[in-house]
Amino acid sequence: MSYFEAFFLALIQGLTEFLPISSSAHLILPSAVLGWDDQGLAFDVAVHVGTLAAVVIYFRNEVVTLLRAFFESVFKKEHTKESKLAWMIILATIPAGLAGLFLNDLIELYLRSAYVIAITTIVFGLLLWYADKNAPQNQDEYQTTWKQALICGLAQAMAMIPGTSRSGATITAALYLGFTREAAARFSFLMSIPIIFLAGAYLGSKLVASGEAVAWGPIALGILVSFISAYLCIHFFLKLISRMGMTPFVIYRLALGIGLFAFLTMQ
Repeated sequence: MSYFEAFFLALIQGLTEFLPISSSAHLILPSAVLGWDDQGLAFDVAVHVGTLAAVVIYFRNEVVTLLRAFFESVFKKEHTKESKLAWMIILATIPAGLAGLFLNDLIELYLRSAYVIAITTIVFGLLLWYADKNAPQNQDEYQTTWKQALICGLAQAMAMIPGTSRSGATITAALYLGFTREAAARFSFLMSIPIIFLAGAYLGSKLVASGEAVAWGPIALGILVSFISAYLCIHFFLKLISRMGMTPFVIYRLALGIGLFAFLTMQ
């Protein structure tokens, strides 16, 4: 992997991991369109480390508060809105964790294609538009019920299908359930912390078992670029969605899906 490829792919990962436009789709496209080789396990681990660090550092105050409240609910039986949210995030993580454990190989084998990406990019873009325009938006993340957490968790599991978008699926589900845009995004980002950690740990174990050689220069660049771009993405996304809603991302998804179909038709 060249330094340019490492920079480009890490930038894509950082910008798209938390936007509702599918990071997996954008990381698959360079190989499909430009003929680049797969980036390999080591680079996958690197960009997971970068994006995980970005979301944890950005929400550091919330993370510390939620962890403290969680342990107090376990050991001191003290229950607060923060401890409830922590438990809801754990519950929402279970479906995606199980799906990743049992379905990952099947999805990699049968669904990791440009045609699947084109279809899911359009379909889930339309679902996001519908939820943003029609669902009531009157709830924050601290009011999450166990049923809502489970539905968001199932949406996160469904996002294993390339082109769906983890953040897009979870934000769509949260909006449909009545979360405000800002609350839906915050809950989606907080949900991402354990699942990105689990995915990174899984890929890291595969990397160790494979004995794959590590090019430390591109890896270090990948971590840095994915961290900076993801951090900035979270910051500006949260500031802008209250004013612009999800429409720009829906338009982008539709254009991307149609453009990909056109590209594939000409091949």
